[in-house]
Amino acid sequence: MPLWLDLLRTPMAAPETRSLRRMRFVWQLLCLASAGVVGFFVPLHHQFGQAAPVGAAILLAMTAAYTCLYLALKHRADTDFLERAW
Repeated sequence: MPLWLDLLRTPMAAPETRSLRRMRFVWQLLCLASAGVVGFFVPLHHQFGQAAPVGAAILLAMTAAYTCLYLALKHRADTDFLERAW
């Protein structure tokens, strides 16, 4: 069998567990919330004053930290899965 066909048939990611699926949904919500805050920053700033930049910074920091955590756990799950497959 050619290598490209063998690679095509080999799963390249681990099946998603419940906890990883939940983490992915939370991560997506954080990303959407970050986009909303950035997109509507001027109205939020008018509504909440000086608390808006602090809130936006906290949300962006939480999103960045959660992204790192999710990617690390996803990478570990994928690596374990691929090592068991070989």
